[in-house]
Amino acid sequence: MSSGVVHDGCEVPETLSLHREGAVGIITLSSPAKRNALSDITILGLERIFTDLLPEVRAIVLDAAGDHFCAGLDLAEMAERDTLAGVAHSRLWHRAFETIEGSVVPVVSVLKGAVVGGGLELASATHVRVVERSTFYALPEGQRGLFVGGGGSARVPRLVGAHRMVDMMLTGRRYDAVEGHAVGFAHYLVDDGAGLDHALGLAARIADNAPQTNFGPPIGEFQGVAFMLADMEMRRHAARLLTYAAAEEAEAAGPDMSVAGATAKRFAPDAAMSITVDAVQVLGGAGYTADFPVERMMRDAKITQIYEGTNQIRRIVVSRALLGAR
Repeated sequence: MSSGVVHDGCEVPETLSLHREGAVGIITLSSPAKRNALSDITILGLERIFTDLLPEVRAIVLDAAGDHFCAGLDLAEMAERDTLAGVAHSRLWHRAFETIEGSVVPVVSVLKGAVVGGGLELASATHVRVVERSTFYALPEGQRGLFVGGGGSARVPRLVGAHRMVDMMLTGRRYDAVEGHAVGFAHYLVDDGAGLDHALGLAARIADNAPQTNFGPPIGEFQGVAFMLADMEMRRHAARLLTYAAAEEAEAAGPDMSVAGATAKRFAPDAAMSITVDAVQVLGGAGYTADFPVERMMRDAKITQIYEGTNQIRRIVVSRALLGAR
């Protein structure tokens, strides 16, 4: 369905429904017949919603229709994929869950019934979890010859410890609501049917919090921070244009486009490194901690400076072309 009350993006799939109560947006997984199993279309819809949230939305409640929060991956999508399709599938899930976890709008999830596999990965990407007594947690992937593919291998251990996740993966162990609350899967344990109201109350309280500030004004109002953001955007845009120019030259001139390719490969990794270092600086300690994606992006940017032939080699290619050397 389409909704302008929560986000400013395009259509979202029928497996999701949206509405808003004041400053609280409510996203509902709406496939109860499938126990709200997750398809790639649903995951893409979640990513788009969290990418385009309206500024009036100050908190999100993630709910689910029916008796279960989410039973994991939609088995209708278990067809064999080639390598590239498998990588694209995994990256989509990672990207969507990172978008949820890294959202500036806190997310309160309402857990009930099955919180299994990908459903547990989704829940672990939310910031506050309210659990009803019907809830049970499981990671059956290990017994099916699979591995968690949406970042759960990092998030679930942060909640309950790596030793418990290993046990769940290897033995199929389940945790019920009380056990799960005790070990750290959830923040609040409530009676069946009371989860949504409790989550809405928490979300309303969160929405009333003051905006992120540093000694008064929002950090974006500091001229120094604003200049950093402007420089980051200019570098990003320049790197993209150089990449497009190299692609255009490759199509027009055939395979001999080494200078254009070297220019893009030299500039873009340095731009990515500079942008991510500045992003860490803007976010302070929250940027440097491994709990959030910016620190990983900074490490990923560094490796592109290394494995793209190294910056020094790219400079040699460009300088020799300039000087007419062979």
